[in-house]
Amino acid sequence: MPTLSELADAHAARFGDYEQLHFEGRTFTSGELSDLGKRCATGLLGLGLQSGERVLIVLPNGPEVGTIYGATWRAGGVVTPVLFLLSPAEMAKVVEQCEPAVAVTSPEFLPVVRQAVEGVASVRHIVTTGPPEDGLVSFEDLLRNDPLAEPVEGDEEDLAALLFTGGTTGASKGVMLTHRNIAADAEAGAEATGLADGDVGLAALPLAHGFGMLASATGLFRKNFGVLLKWFEPALFLESIQKFSVTRVAAVPTMLQYLLGMPLEDYDLSSLTAVTSGAAPLPMEVIRQWEKRTGSVICEGYGCTEATAAMTVNRLDNRKVGSVGTPIPGVEVRVVDEEDNAVPVGQIGEVVCRGAIVMKGYWRQPDETATVLRNGWLHTGDVGRLDEDGFLYIVERMKDLIIRGGLNIYPRDVEDALTEHPAVAMAGVVGTPDEVYGEEAVAFVVRKPGADVTEEDLLEFLVQRMGKPKRPKEVRFVETLPLTPVGKVARKELRNQL
Repeated sequence: MPTLSELADAHAARFGDYEQLHFEGRTFTSGELSDLGKRCATGLLGLGLQSGERVLIVLPNGPEVGTIYGATWRAGGVVTPVLFLLSPAEMAKVVEQCEPAVAVTSPEFLPVVRQAVEGVASVRHIVTTGPPEDGLVSFEDLLRNDPLAEPVEGDEEDLAALLFTGGTTGASKGVMLTHRNIAADAEAGAEATGLADGDVGLAALPLAHGFGMLASATGLFRKNFGVLLKWFEPALFLESIQKFSVTRVAAVPTMLQYLLGMPLEDYDLSSLTAVTSGAAPLPMEVIRQWEKRTGSVICEGYGCTEATAAMTVNRLDNRKVGSVGTPIPGVEVRVVDEEDNAVPVGQIGEVVCRGAIVMKGYWRQPDETATVLRNGWLHTGDVGRLDEDGFLYIVERMKDLIIRGGLNIYPRDVEDALTEHPAVAMAGVVGTPDEVYGEEAVAFVVRKPGADVTEEDLLEFLVQRMGKPKRPKEVRFVETLPLTPVGKVARKELRNQL
């Protein structure tokens, strides 16, 4: 498979110059964006960037993100996108591990980046998208170079991205993704979701995350128009669907839950056909409400950073609500027991996969890599089951499992049941130590505006939905649930509150 830069050049040769991206009132053509990336690549080489060196990217959504991605790959470098919501200490850990040569950021995140790279000898330059300051390089100056006509020679197995994640077994790890990994996942994802030339997409996910990066990379294989938002704002999101006749959006469950709190019927959403949801489990009630109120279809998918982003997805013409779909082209998925033997259809075990989308390994962690990639399969650390038609159902993360008196309680089951209550907006469930049973479940619940539901009401509501051992010992009402930067319920933070 070609490198990402070669794919970008092939895309330009095939489709020519066309309107490709809209951001904050300005529309960019594909030719403009390509030219910016090529000029920026020359600028990075002028800063001394060598093949294989990392470029730290701490930016809000904007055309600059795609420009620096393309430029880094064209110059032979490795992108290391970091979510801007990280604390200085968390970002410093990433910097310490990846040892970037160049850091690219915006004025609002510059203080955090300065603090994170302080004392790190590998960092030779900090690039800012804002006004140049002493000792900094202006992003605009990088664009004032001649275009780099041919990409630096590379191979599909070269590193393209280094993404830091909690990993499948705990502490933060750098996931090494090659050009082949990203291209294979993007091409297979585009095919599986039925993405067609002429589709209009809307993106508000952080491009500095695997899911967001994949959603962008699919553009290498189709001629589409994309609308990009700097942040997710529910009203602006809906206005954009209406204004640009958006046909497809990629979202995480939290976004959809916020949108359901909006007056959806006041917007013309008739153009919208499909919503791809991933990154976290999607409550069944959210699917039912969304499809009833908008007429568009939610296709839930599943993946992890170690598998680039997407492993399975529901198709528009072949889906099972409640599942995360079937494997995308070129990917095999199994459910195995503790000895790595495949379990019978319908039985629960660990989800494993293999294919061109599986990472090269963890950055400078050979032992962890060997453990997770043992026997030729990526071990995800997720508990799931396959049905007779090959549809995958994710039950829970292994580390989030609650064991009460020897009985497994899956937080998602309790959360789904709670969100069926008309007064519940969101729910998060975690385990707490118990002297008698080992662990008990505790639910954190966000009420819908104006709702006055009580703990007793919810516990009584659950009586008809699950046995007593699985019902929470306690319900705590909160204004908001702590979320990870990509919209998952931060169960670690909930456990800290306990």
